[in-house]
Amino acid sequence: MTNLHLPALDIIIVNWNAGPALHDCLKSVAQSAHEGWLLNRVVVVDNASTDGSADRLDGLGLPLTVIRSSRNWGYAAACNLGAQGATAEYLLFLNPDTRLTSDALSKSIQYISASEQHKIGILGIQLVDEIGNVSRTCARFPSVSMFLTRMLGVGRVLRRYFPEQFYTEWDHKSSRPIEQVMGAYFLVRSSLFKKLGGFDERFFVYFEEVDFSLRARYAGWDTFFLASAQCYHRGGGSSDQIKARRLYYSLQSRLFYAFKHFGRGKTAVLVLATLLIEPISRIAQGIIRASPKRVFEVLHGYALLYLALPRMLARTRRLRASNPG
Repeated sequence: MTNLHLPALDIIIVNWNAGPALHDCLKSVAQSAHEGWLLNRVVVVDNASTDGSADRLDGLGLPLTVIRSSRNWGYAAACNLGAQGATAEYLLFLNPDTRLTSDALSKSIQYISASEQHKIGILGIQLVDEIGNVSRTCARFPSVSMFLTRMLGVGRVLRRYFPEQFYTEWDHKSSRPIEQVMGAYFLVRSSLFKKLGGFDERFFVYFEEVDFSLRARYAGWDTFFLASAQCYHRGGGSSDQIKARRLYYSLQSRLFYAFKHFGRGKTAVLVLATLLIEPISRIAQGIIRASPKRVFEVLHGYALLYLALPRMLARTRRLRASNPG
């Protein structure tokens, strides 16, 4: 009877050609300690992978469900699909290029489920590289000035006046409330996820967790970074395979975020800077580095953005009509 009162967890992993990393991620889940919590289910949503990475995942002893999509619907939509029908108190959205330490889940669930932490709606943990270096993964909510200083390459020079989006000045070795955590390890109360309607599926990939975290803040919930728990994160992951399209998705999601959360004047400034200034800066960086491949990726990424711009602008009114809270 005691187990009935332990907090339960659902883990949702969105996979797209992650290769062996997905199996390694699931293996780390299977090897995790179960202290004070229950693993309700693990859901892998496969976004039409072609590398067979979602095959042969049995034999790990996990309550595993694999949902196979006939096309790539994007990260936000796949996360929402994986979370459908969830009955656990907590949802963990986990990237396939991560590997959990044995106590990461136990520490996370024990902390967020403590009665005194009832205002924490989202929790992230330390993400480390292969040799244990702690990544700077916590961020402030983005502003137009943050985007502009990064475009112009003057962020470090003007940091005193315009702080960078990521907390680069903080070593991430202490626990603290923050504005936003990276989505590679994104632990959310299921009740909050349902209240906010999940991730906004208009973000194909990138910024979906930023938008969700801001809406959670509007709804009165806190986001917390727990430094005592760790998870290996490769970074880049399957999106390294399509760098030009990754750039396009990043720029597209940035503009959608602006349409949704910034005023008309600030959005206009950001759109013009993104379309007219940033591509020149990126191309110049490629030339300085003597990287024709980088220049081609920039040109390709922006060509995709220019082609998509009429459709994006047509959706602006609907985005502005949505309620961010």
